[in-house]
Amino acid sequence: MLHGMTGQIKKFKNKIFQGDCVENMYALPEGSVDMVFADPPYNLQLAGDLLRPNNSKVDAVDQDWDQFESFEAYDSFTEAWLKAARHALKPDGTMWVIGSYHNIFRVGRILQDLGFWILNDVVWLKTNPMPNFRGRRFTNAHETMIWCSRDQKSKYRFNYEAMKNLNDDLQMRSDWTMPLCTGKERLKGDDGAKAHPTQKPEALLHRVILSSTEVGDVVMDPFFGTGTTGAVAKRLKRAWVGMEQEEDYVKLATDRIRKVRAVDDPNLVETPAKRAEPRIPFGWLVERGMLEAGTTLYGQNRRHAARVRADGTLSTGDFRGSIHQAGAHVQKAPSCNGWQYWSVETKGKLVPIDVLRQKLRAELH
Repeated sequence: MLHGMTGQIKKFKNKIFQGDCVENMYALPEGSVDMVFADPPYNLQLAGDLLRPNNSKVDAVDQDWDQFESFEAYDSFTEAWLKAARHALKPDGTMWVIGSYHNIFRVGRILQDLGFWILNDVVWLKTNPMPNFRGRRFTNAHETMIWCSRDQKSKYRFNYEAMKNLNDDLQMRSDWTMPLCTGKERLKGDDGAKAHPTQKPEALLHRVILSSTEVGDVVMDPFFGTGTTGAVAKRLKRAWVGMEQEEDYVKLATDRIRKVRAVDDPNLVETPAKRAEPRIPFGWLVERGMLEAGTTLYGQNRRHAARVRADGTLSTGDFRGSIHQAGAHVQKAPSCNGWQYWSVETKGKLVPIDVLRQKLRAELH
């Protein structure tokens, strides 16, 4: 890592660098970004115009930046930018790469060859995909993202609780259902046409960035386009850096990000991992009078009851033990999370004792 890293990082944070992404990534200090989101050319291999049944032309990706002479040329391009991204990525950083069936398998092979460690492949299921107009194939209704750490032993970040919260307290799965970028979010040129053919929805980047970074982290996008990554990163109080070849896209992205307002309170855009929170023994609730000795606790649906003892254990029948042991005993289960199982009656309603734990934790904090 280069000398004077902090000063160098400040120089490239929240900026777009126009030009070749490989050169610009190597110009960054080694190991200086926390996460990479890459939306590279898909090498769609389109042969001629794509027409609808009424013979109108489909607005597809036909720009020069998606044209490659051969698979070998595309592989060389992919290896070059992945090596440059690896140079910029911190040892414990992660990278997301999105693609379609045209390119994602080739990208995945090269990622592994370079030493990246694949953590998940996430499927983005589009609720409003473009139809298959020729009727000769299945409608292509998804894209695939590869999420990987820089190395096999990287101590990468994953905000499990944040993802679970987004999903109504269920574990977030690797199939994400959301629409294409449409409506007011879709940037358009002066002629009313789409400003960029593959603009990604902000909802997608919101989930990606929230899942694997924390407030203040640096998110890099080597194919910045119209700046979706930068706009979402700024809103979530992350720093960002982008590389983009096309001057028109740089102008659009600059204007777009300038208008974004970041959330004012950092606490609103971070979800601390539960294991990072201070441990609260059940006995502390008894000591502080939040639960008195002799209080009756109830299991789910009041099927079981236990009384609180002065030493922070529970008594149910002839059994004495911790809130977890007592919960497992009455259910005849091998284990139990007592914080979630037991509740105390307050004003005629059952309140989980975990609510009291969170209250005490907030007071101590």
